Amino acid sequence: TKQVSHQQARQLLHNKFVVVLGDSIQRAVYKDIVLLLQKDSYLTVKQLKSKGEMSFEQDCLVEGGCLSQMHNGTAYREVRQFRSAHHLVRFYFVTRIYSRYMMSILEDFHSGLKPDIVIVNSCIWDISRYLSMWVDDYQENLQKFFVELKSVLPEEALVIWNLTMPLGEKIKGGFLLPEVHHRQLSVSQLRHDVIVANFYSGSLADSYGLDVLDLHFQFRFSLQHRTKDGVHWNAIAHRRITCLLLQHSAQAWGVVIPHPPTAVAEKENCSDPSKYTLLVYNRTFLPSFYLFFFNVTVEVSYYSSEVIFV
Repeated sequence: TKQVSHQQARQLLHNKFVVVLGDSIQRAVYKDIVLLLQKDSYLTVKQLKSKGEMSFEQDCLVEGGCLSQMHNGTAYREVRQFRSAHHLVRFYFVTRIYSRYMMSILEDFHSGLKPDIVIVNSCIWDISRYLSMWVDDYQENLQKFFVELKSVLPEEALVIWNLTMPLGEKIKGGFLLPEVHHRQLSVSQLRHDVIVANFYSGSLADSYGLDVLDLHFQFRFSLQHRTKDGVHWNAIAHRRITCLLLQHSAQAWGVVIPHPPTAVAEKENCSDPSKYTLLVYNRTFLPSFYLFFFNVTVEVSYYSSEVIFV
């Protein structure tokens, strides 16, 4: 994958306010953006694993984390922010796409500075930690979130809903196991539920005019970059995600980044570059993972014009 350089990232996000919402994977998305804005280097394993620390690469912990009780429950809070002379990036840790806490975040947007970009995902916690029959609740909460988000953001704001990445066949440690065991939910069932949740959330996000980034489809042949816990991803994967997000943002703003990504097939996994298409849907969402799951072949022409090759 062709990289977006530190200098290109700084120029693209010049005077932009970026907000990242979501779980620990989204926290790593935030961290990699913050890192790339300052230098051309990758996150360390320690940086990827750390949560709630007082400072990461010149950012600051605004709320929660080690300032309060550290735990793995649904009430955990962590708000981080990186600010420089011309960049502002903020992260909110959320465990449910719509809640009293999310309402307070949206109120911050309503009464305060409006984000230029919102990068958001909430899925694994939603479908594993609250209700065993999660589908209706998740869909209803998604609709509430999308409606209220659009009502508080200016029309020109870019909102990217990124789909949940593939879970491993075995999940070790972390926040999932107690709830999985309590609900007698198998990991294989949870992996399937993620696919279903991606279908619902991606379709709904598109219907509300948001952009959808299909990371589940994108990383289906890059599982070597998933960590041993079966949930999280390494620094290489996160830099790839950052580059894809920045490439899409550039397209949305009509900015040309030199040397755009080109199709590359990983020899050990795939000899057909066409299978390495990243599908970024803008207004014409078609759930690629859903089609792939049922072994349906779809021509690139079925998708929107905003197809990016990586």
